Parts: sequence; structure tokens; C-alpha cells
Amino acid sequence: MKTLPLTLLALLFTQSLLAADIPPAAASWHAQTLTSAIGNVLIFAAIGIAAAIIGFKLFDVFTPGNLQKEIIENKNIAAAILAAAAILGVSIIIAASMLG
Repeated sequence: MKTLPLTLLALLFTQSLLAADIPPAAASWHAQTLTSAIGNVLIFAAIGIAAAIIGFKLFDVFTPGNLQKEIIENKNIAAAILAAAAILGVSIIIAASMLG
């Protein structure tokens, strides 16, 4: 009967020794100050806007006709709706990739 309490004590001390060997958690990439948060927002906004513009230009290149000319010169509303849908689609993909 005396071995049971000794075994329980041994298990308790073993757990505390094993817990002490756990390395600390890695530092998070999340902003810790307001300045770094604003910096992150500006960086992500610049990357997002540039990627949206590049995505729209690629969409325009791979579709027949010149979408930008159709919208600006011919005032084609259907082409404008198509361009808006393409920009929204690219922006949703960019936002999902940034949220990770």
C-alpha cells in the first residue's frame, strides 16, 4: 500500500519536471504597438492594391478585346460590370491570402 502514494508522488514530480523543459512560445508577428500596426496596414494595403491592379491588367490581356478602351471610350456598361466583377474576384483572393 505504501508503494501507491510513492508512485503518485513520482508521477507528480515527473510532470512538473517535464513541463519545465517546454520551450517558450515563438514571438508573434502581430503588431505590438500602434505604430507597427499602422505600418503593417500600409504595407498590406500597398501590396493589395498593386496585386489588384496587376490582376485586372492580366484579366484584360487574357480576354478578347480591350476592356479598358471599351469602358472609357465606348461607355460600355456591361464591360464595366465585367471589370468590376474581375476586380472584386481578385480582391477577395488577395484578402483571403493575406488573412492566411
